Amino acid sequence: MYKLTLLLLLCLLASPFFAQTNFVITNALAEDVLKGNYTPSDYAASTVIDDPAVIAAEISARISPDSLRSYITRLSAFGNRNTGSDTVSATWGIGAARRWVLSQLEASSAANEGRLQTGYFQFDRTICAVGQHRNIMAVLPGADPDPNGVLLVEAHIDSRCEVLCDTSCLAEGVEDNASGTALVMDLARVLSRYTFKNTIVFMVVIGEEQGLYGAEAFAIYCKDNNIPLRAVLNNDVVGGVVCGHTSSPPSCPGYNDIDSTSVRLFSSGSFNSAHKQLARYIKLEYKENLLSTEAVPMLVRIMSPEDRTGRGGDHIPFRSRGFAAMRFTAANEHGDAGIDANYDDRQHSTRDVLGVDTDNDGAVDSFFVQFNYLARNAVINGNALAMAARGVPTPADFTGIRSGSTLLLEIDDPDTLGVYRVALRTTTNDWDTVFTLSGSTSGVFPCNPTGTLIVSVARVDSAGIESLFSIEKVVQISATEEVSGQEAEKPIRLFQNRPNPFDEATWISFWVNEVPNYRTALIRVIDMSGKIIQELPVELKQGMNEVMYTHGYGVRGAFQYALMIDGEAVDARKMVFAN
Repeated sequence: MYKLTLLLLLCLLASPFFAQTNFVITNALAEDVLKGNYTPSDYAASTVIDDPAVIAAEISARISPDSLRSYITRLSAFGNRNTGSDTVSATWGIGAARRWVLSQLEASSAANEGRLQTGYFQFDRTICAVGQHRNIMAVLPGADPDPNGVLLVEAHIDSRCEVLCDTSCLAEGVEDNASGTALVMDLARVLSRYTFKNTIVFMVVIGEEQGLYGAEAFAIYCKDNNIPLRAVLNNDVVGGVVCGHTSSPPSCPGYNDIDSTSVRLFSSGSFNSAHKQLARYIKLEYKENLLSTEAVPMLVRIMSPEDRTGRGGDHIPFRSRGFAAMRFTAANEHGDAGIDANYDDRQHSTRDVLGVDTDNDGAVDSFFVQFNYLARNAVINGNALAMAARGVPTPADFTGIRSGSTLLLEIDDPDTLGVYRVALRTTTNDWDTVFTLSGSTSGVFPCNPTGTLIVSVARVDSAGIESLFSIEKVVQISATEEVSGQEAEKPIRLFQNRPNPFDEATWISFWVNEVPNYRTALIRVIDMSGKIIQELPVELKQGMNEVMYTHGYGVRGAFQYALMIDGEAVDARKMVFAN
C-alpha cells in the first residue's frame, strides 16, 4: 500500500497540474520586444552611445556602491520576502517588495527617456500555499530586432528562514539574495542609457528557494515562444566576503576568512560546453576591457561544476532547455544552508540580515554585504552584457591540424569580417592563449606539441569586440607526425584531467576513435598506495567522452585515475589536488 501511494504521489508531482502554467507578461510592449515585433526607432536614445570603450569605462564609473547599499537596505526592510509571504501589505512581504522593485525599474526607465519596458512576468503554480506568482522584469529593446538576439541577467528576490515556507519569520535574505537583486536593479539603471544591437532583459525572479520555479517558468516561456536567448547571467549570493563555519564546496578556506577580490563563475560541462564558453567569454572581456584600469583588480575564477556541491541555481532551468547559462557567486559564503541543531551560519536563516549595530546607536554600522565588492561584481556582469549585446555573429565553422608545435587553422566564414580570435586550451577550465588573426581566414599559431589541444574561434567587429566563441574542437595530431609510443594510433586515449591541479572537482576526459565491443567501462580513482577511492561508470561513445570527478574540499595530494574496460586498465594518468 505504501509503495502504491508513493507511486501515485510521484505521478501527481510529475503531472502538469503541479507545473508552471498560464504565463502572462503584463506589459504587452515588453512581450512584443522579446518576440522581435517592434520598431527600433520607437525606443531609440536621442544621443546614441555605442562605443564599447566608452561604455566599459562608464559602467565601471557609474555602478554605485551607494545605490547598491540603498537597494539592499530597502529590500531588507520588507522583513520577509518568502515566495508565499504577504502580497497585500505596503510594508511587509513579497508583494510590497516586488512593487517597490518595479517602481525603481520604472524610475530608471524615466531617467533614460523611457527606454525600459517594465512589468511582471506572471505564472500560476502552487508554492507555499499561494497559487500565482510574479517575476519583475525590465526589457531594454535592441537596435536591431533581426536577428533579435536576447540577453538575460537575473537574480532571485525571494528569501527564507530555517523553515521553507515560514512567512512570518524575519527573513531579510541580504546575502541570499538581496545582493543579486540589487545588482540586477543597478545594471538596469546604468545600462538603459546605452544603445545595443541585442535586447537585454533584467529580471528578478521568485520561487528559487522552493525549486527554481520563477526561472523555470520564464525558461519554459522562452523555449515555447522561440525567444532567441543568447546568454543567461544568474547572480546569487554575490555580495558577501566572509566565510562561515560551513560552506558548500568549492568555497571557503576557513571560518572568518575574507575574500573581497575574487568571484566564482559556475557553469555546466567542460569540453564543447556553451555554458563554459560563456563563462570564459565573461572573464576575457573583463581582462581585456577593464582589468588594467580597475582600482581593485578582481580574480575571475571559472569553476569546474555547474554549482556548489549539492546546490543549484536559477541558471539551471535555462541550461536544461538549451540556452547558454552560468552563475556568479561570491568567493566566500556564510554557510551551506544545512539547517540542523548545530548550524549557526547566516545563509537560509533568520541571521541573514543587513548587519549589526556595533555602537548601540540604533543603526546598522557593520554590514554583512560588502558594497564595493558587490559593485565590482556588477561591473563584470555589465561589461560582459554590453560586449555580448553588440551581437557580433560567431563564425560558421573552422578546421584545424596540429603538426608538431604548430596549429594550422582555417576559418569558414562566408561573411568575412577580417579579424578573428583563436582560443587555445589544454589542462585548465580557462583558455591558455587567445590569439588575434587579422586580414585572413587562415593562420598558423604556436601550440603545445603533445597532449590535448582544444580550439574555438570568434569574430571581431570594427570596434575590436569579439562575438561569443564557437563550439570547441579537439585538434588531433596530423597523421604524418611521429608520436612517442604510437599515441596517435591508440583506439582510446585518456587525457589529462582539467583543471590540474584542482580544488574540489575536475573533468576526466578520453577520446574514442572507434567504440569497441564491451560490457562495462568506468573511471577508477586510486590513491598512491593503490587503494580504490571511487569508481565512476561511463558509457563509451565515439569522439570526446567526459565525466566529472568530485573528490571533496580540503584535500591535498596526488592520485591516479584509470580508464577500465571489462576490468582491464586501458590507460592511466596522475592528478593533483591542491585546495
